[in-house]
Amino acid sequence: MTETPPPPIKTPCIKVCVIDGTSGLCMGCFRSLPEVAGWGRLSEEARESLMAELPDRRGRIAPEKLAMF
Repeated sequence: MTETPPPPIKTPCIKVCVIDGTSGLCMGCFRSLPEVAGWGRLSEEARESLMAELPDRRGRIAPEKLAMF
């Protein structure tokens, strides 16, 4: 019997893994290191809720730092 693999986990990761020292957020996805590390253990609902917050976090990183990407 062949089992169907689980669907892939949605993630905001864009493969730009650089942590801003001031805010503590990834400059690619705007998550904190604990959020990145625990992403796979979160429920789908928790991940969706956190992803909804991420666009607002962009303002916590200085624009000149984000200009590098």
